[in-house]
Amino acid sequence: MTVKVALTIAGSDSGGGAGIQADLKTFQELEVFGTSALTAVTAQNTQGVHGVYPVSIEGVVAQVRAVLDDFDVKACKTGMLFSAEIITAIATALKEYPPIPLVIDPVMIAKGGQSLLQLEAIQAMKDHLIPLATIVTPNIPEAEVLTGMKIVTDEEIQQAAQVLIGLGAKAVVMKGGHRNDVLEAKDYYVDSEGQSFTLTTPWVHTKDTHGTGCTFAAALTGFLAKGYSLPDAVAESKQFIQAAIENGLRIGSGHGPTNHWAYSKLNQEMN
Repeated sequence: MTVKVALTIAGSDSGGGAGIQADLKTFQELEVFGTSALTAVTAQNTQGVHGVYPVSIEGVVAQVRAVLDDFDVKACKTGMLFSAEIITAIATALKEYPPIPLVIDPVMIAKGGQSLLQLEAIQAMKDHLIPLATIVTPNIPEAEVLTGMKIVTDEEIQQAAQVLIGLGAKAVVMKGGHRNDVLEAKDYYVDSEGQSFTLTTPWVHTKDTHGTGCTFAAALTGFLAKGYSLPDAVAESKQFIQAAIENGLRIGSGHGPTNHWAYSKLNQEMN
């Protein structure tokens, strides 16, 4: 068996539920070898982010190059990038190598409300990183910031997705987990070829949703590394995160983490 390799470029979460930690756990569960480039260290737990300590630009780029110079990376994702300078440097570094599937999770705000992306970095993401994206995975608040739109209705979700396609992304999945007063979690997918569909799962009433965006994007990256088509990778990642949310761990006193091994365990039980 040829081992597939994935790369995550993101921040560290000392609480282990999001960021680099969530990504590497997810890759492992999908039997994909995870590599990483750390953009920032956060002092973080289920109650919130208590400090953000960026890695130097030189350090971030050196990590990316060290991985891509040595490993046959089949897919890459970005998470918390923090600053315009980091975003621009990563985009420049990635363009030095042959294109690989790139999943952009535009991490902006932590579950507790703390900002994880400086305001001036938003334009850098739109100008430099999204044009490189195979797929962008914003939640509703992130999509509102990136598009300048107020997003409430299904029609507005579709319009916002098209705006992001217009920025150069090959595909977008608009995550519906931040919508209010709904019975289902609906994610909308569209690509530059015109294919679109909606994925729907039952709404799970839980406070343990820390790291859901990171985990979903990491699963998507893992499935792309394994050779799944983009629509199939999105659909399977939806099942991964649904299992992770439904089978919560109930640890920590705030927004607890999801269960990264639930998907694998359920598949083992079914087989």
